[in-house]
Amino acid sequence: MSAAVVALLLGGAGVAIAASPAQAAETTFKVKCVPPAGGGSPVEGETTAKVTAPATAKVGDEVDVVWETVKPASNNTDLMDIPKDSVQPTGWIALGSGMGELKVVGDKVNPPIPKKAPMQMSAMKGKLKLTKAGKITLTPGKYDVAVTFSFGTFVTKCAPTGDVGVGATIDVSPGSSGGTTNGGATNGGATNGGATNGGTNNGGTNNGGATGGSGGQTDFPGKPVDVKFDCGETVPGGITTPVTVSARKNGGNFDLTVKTAKDAMKAPVPLPKGALKPSMQIKLGGGDSGIVNVTGPANAEAIAQGAGVSLSDMTGTYKPGKTGKVTLSPADMSIDVTMVAGSAPLTVPCKATSTGVSLELDTTAQPGGSGSPATTTTTGSATSGNLAETGAEDEGGIKALALVAGTVILLGGAVFTFTPWRRLRGTR
Repeated sequence: MSAAVVALLLGGAGVAIAASPAQAAETTFKVKCVPPAGGGSPVEGETTAKVTAPATAKVGDEVDVVWETVKPASNNTDLMDIPKDSVQPTGWIALGSGMGELKVVGDKVNPPIPKKAPMQMSAMKGKLKLTKAGKITLTPGKYDVAVTFSFGTFVTKCAPTGDVGVGATIDVSPGSSGGTTNGGATNGGATNGGATNGGTNNGGTNNGGATGGSGGQTDFPGKPVDVKFDCGETVPGGITTPVTVSARKNGGNFDLTVKTAKDAMKAPVPLPKGALKPSMQIKLGGGDSGIVNVTGPANAEAIAQGAGVSLSDMTGTYKPGKTGKVTLSPADMSIDVTMVAGSAPLTVPCKATSTGVSLELDTTAQPGGSGSPATTTTTGSATSGNLAETGAEDEGGIKALALVAGTVILLGGAVFTFTPWRRLRGTR
């Protein structure tokens, strides 16, 4: 269902009400919106943005800037209604005079949006610290739209495809200088507002990896990256799902937590407690090399047929072997499937064929650090250890597992299929 849901996020926007500053100007421009992997083809449309900001100010002032979308780039599709208070926009406004860009964020406030109805989202707001005199132009640019459903959050990224007119201009006069520079990162503490995917920080709103090792910071949230896994014949078409790598500093080491899409797949048959246990490799890059193994517990409760299924969060520890900036990227994954307690699991190996950097850390080398030696994940038929020797007492489990063959399960934006157990037919 999630693959259909992300097709809803076509980069629309709606009319929102904002306070009236000294000036407001509208500009209309074309955009191309790209849904998450599995969400369909990119969509091109035209949107009208109104940017409000003071007409005049002086150096040292911190001013409010608002981006309000007057005309959406598209309507909601005819696939699904969008719930109330589930749409959150984040935009970036280009600043003139070499001041970089300003990040503006909207509240997660919207009325219910029926199928085919115009998209609606709140005005995006931010604070701009003025550090130089002159005329500062504000031009709307790329923006992200995150929509949260009960089974996860999905983000569509939109960017202009041509020239964009200036939305507003601030005439900045000399004044008391100093203070922090805008620098094009976060302004006035504007934050994403916590759009989450069952606890997973979701796509596009956190741009660039978090950087660790400075200012006493201990928690380093990563950004979600779409990872495509090739699972051979076991999963035709493979798996594509957002994966987020986050870290918590623990002395000189980092405790890692890896999350995939939540509640985005349905159980085709009843799954017993302990049926699914995930593990993954996290590849180190930049100043360090190797991999870090992370594993997650099996599902703690039985899962009814048709109920939502999640892979558990996976954890592990990264002990740096080098000092410098180190990148962390999701790599190969495997899922152990156990339908009968005490029997050997059937392992589904999945090789990451495309991935990206989810997190960047500043590290200090530790004695005996770095990641584990890289291992090879092979694709093809799933392996089952001694499954062929489980005998008649496991027959019920084998039959139940065989029922899953050919059944399509959505995992993130991907199709997850437990497939053919041809070699089990004799034991059945």
